[in-house]
Amino acid sequence: MQSPDPGSSDRSTAAEPPRPGITALTGSVLSQEAAGLLPLVDAAVLEELEDELAGSGLAQRFARDYAAMWDQRCARLAAAVHSQDSESALDAAISLKISSAMVGGVRLAKLAELLETLIRQGDFGQGQVLMARVAQDGVQTVSELQSTYILKNG
Repeated sequence: MQSPDPGSSDRSTAAEPPRPGITALTGSVLSQEAAGLLPLVDAAVLEELEDELAGSGLAQRFARDYAAMWDQRCARLAAAVHSQDSESALDAAISLKISSAMVGGVRLAKLAELLETLIRQGDFGQGQVLMARVAQDGVQTVSELQSTYILKNG
């Protein structure tokens, strides 16, 4: 067995042990920053949905319904996170993630995924912090969806 090089040091033994709360918070903040780099709406997703539905107008209707339901969907999610209702919060976060992805709301879908992770970890404190970002980006997503797709194709 070789002895360690005297010039090197194993810093892991001298370092403070990892603190899960701090690491999760830092990871969450970094993930939010990464999500912020994503576009609000990816038009290619809606174009693909239109193609899959053979131009039947269902993609347009889905986008309109998504926009119309935003306030209700956001309120339901915020209430569940605030009351720390894991089951309802998880259901609402997953619903938001999937529907946002389907309508091309890639940034909001990513934020909903991050929120889903926090809910699964039982971190409702950070979930409430993230809800402010979800609400803000949700309003911006609906606005962009309306101006670039719904009104344009309506």
